[in-house]
Amino acid sequence: MIQQVTLLFIGGTEIVFILFIVVLVFGADKLPEIARGLGKGMRTLKDATNDIKNEVTKSAKENNIIDTDVAKDIQDEINKVKDDLGDFTGSVKRKL
Repeated sequence: MIQQVTLLFIGGTEIVFILFIVVLVFGADKLPEIARGLGKGMRTLKDATNDIKNEVTKSAKENNIIDTDVAKDIQDEINKVKDDLGDFTGSVKRKL
């Protein structure tokens, strides 16, 4: 059975059709400029969200809302349990 790759619930043929329409509307010579503009816009959006995230985290630390040491300790314990579970399941798999 052949499976099609879907991107945002859009199949391959729909993507090709959309690209064809874009080329017809804007022309092939404008596509690099459009792609560059979209890339810059996405990068700006990513930077803005990272700045907001850093500001919220910084403010939370200043107001003692979150304790990063506790979160780090919990993550370390979770990693230890994952490692122990991996060792256990590995030995069980070998015995079967």
